[in-house]
Amino acid sequence: MKKYVSTNHAPAAVGPYSQAVKWGDVLYLSGQIGIDPATQQLEEGLEAQTKRCFTNVKAILSGEGYSFADIVKVTVYLTDMDDFILVNELYASFLESPFPARSCVAVSALPKGASVEIEVIAAK
Repeated sequence: MKKYVSTNHAPAAVGPYSQAVKWGDVLYLSGQIGIDPATQQLEEGLEAQTKRCFTNVKAILSGEGYSFADIVKVTVYLTDMDDFILVNELYASFLESPFPARSCVAVSALPKGASVEIEVIAAK
C-alpha cells in the first residue's frame, strides 16, 4: 500500500509533490532545502541551510517511526561544488557509520535560491 506522508514539523512542499511517500517498509523523502517550517523562509548561509535540511529530514523520518539509522541512500545537490567539504563535514555530524550510500551532484540552481538540497530513502 502506498501512503503519502506529511508533517507540520517540516516545510510544506513548494510544488505539486508530497514530503514523502511510504511504500511497504521503504520511505522515499522528497528533497529538502533549508526552509524553516515555522517561518517558511530559507535559512541564511550554507551551514544553516544544510543543518536545516537534516532537521527537516529528521522530522519527516520520525513522523513515520524512522531515524537517521534507517537511511539507505542519500542524494545531495549543491549549487557550488566548492561547498562540498563543509557539507560533507556537516553530513558526518548527523549520520553515523556505517554510512548510507550517497551521491553528490552539482546543479545550476535550486528552488528558492537554496545552496543545498538533500533527499533520502529510508528502509526498515
